[in-house]
Amino acid sequence: MSATVVESREWYLAAYAPEGIPTSDHLKIRCVSLALDAIPEQHVVLETLFVSVEPYLRGRMTGLEEGLYFAQFNLNEVVSAFGVGRVIMSKDSDYGEGDIVICPSTSFAEYCVVSSQNLRKVEPNAGIPLPEYLGLLGIPGLAAWVGIEVIAEPIKAGSNVFISAAASAVGIYAGQLAKLKGCRVVGSTGTDDKVKLIKEEFGYDDAFNYHTEKDYDAALTRYFPNGIDIYLDNVGGKMLEAVLNHVNKHAKVSLCGMISGYNKVWTEREGVRNLLNLIGKQVKMQGYMVGSYFDRFGDFEKEMESHLKEGKIVSKIKIVHGVENFLESLGSLFTSSNIGKIVIQVK
Repeated sequence: MSATVVESREWYLAAYAPEGIPTSDHLKIRCVSLALDAIPEQHVVLETLFVSVEPYLRGRMTGLEEGLYFAQFNLNEVVSAFGVGRVIMSKDSDYGEGDIVICPSTSFAEYCVVSSQNLRKVEPNAGIPLPEYLGLLGIPGLAAWVGIEVIAEPIKAGSNVFISAAASAVGIYAGQLAKLKGCRVVGSTGTDDKVKLIKEEFGYDDAFNYHTEKDYDAALTRYFPNGIDIYLDNVGGKMLEAVLNHVNKHAKVSLCGMISGYNKVWTEREGVRNLLNLIGKQVKMQGYMVGSYFDRFGDFEKEMESHLKEGKIVSKIKIVHGVENFLESLGSLFTSSNIGKIVIQVK
């Protein structure tokens, strides 16, 4: 690239948002100049192609440490997540101009300077659309795989599996993985259209709208007359409490996320009052962070890439064009409007 300086629009955290969905008071966009020749050794400059919009980003913007497990962004820090970029300048001999890479700390920006330590090259002849590296082959796919394939193992064919936030990226993949194991899979989601979608496109055996089902205990009694063997929790709160009234002996509960509490300080989140059920029914309930399973990434990638190429698992990826649409896209994760994976296409 001939230019030595590039202009880049980037999103940064202007103020912490301890409660509620972040707004333009908290996240702002600015234009900066990047001097390509001035990057440190073992770093590269990326032209950002795609960045993943993830629910966990909300937890990094509170400014609070209590009751959270996310490292906080600093004020004025550029917001970042997993992304795909093109190398335009490199001070690492392992990466050259034009390489396409996956980066765990891609800025929501048009260009960014990143350490080359954790980059991973994309095989140009793999035949995989780049957004899939942020969906099925990215953090949502890995979260689903760990929850079903690792924590819930061993899974018996015919097991009754319940997945909350079933139309989310994690939920879509988790349901399909459970079906491949021969399980009966039921999901909860926020609209009747999503109920229809996950049954018709993603193979769920049944589903219900948690907005119209006011009594979760009654709903789970109907959908799981023989109890729940495996629960992948993306919601927490009242839904988790209701599930624990319906788990079978030796059930497994994978705690992937608790989106119902992300916009609340921890003292205002809904508690779970029936944890005694875990003891009497000898239930395994385990929370997990996907970063703790990166040593299994090769196994995950091989299996999921095979499923993708054979058409056994499909994605639902919404491509939002333009880095300027990040704030609106982040907010949509916390409404019933979102389906599947949201990816910002920057370039």
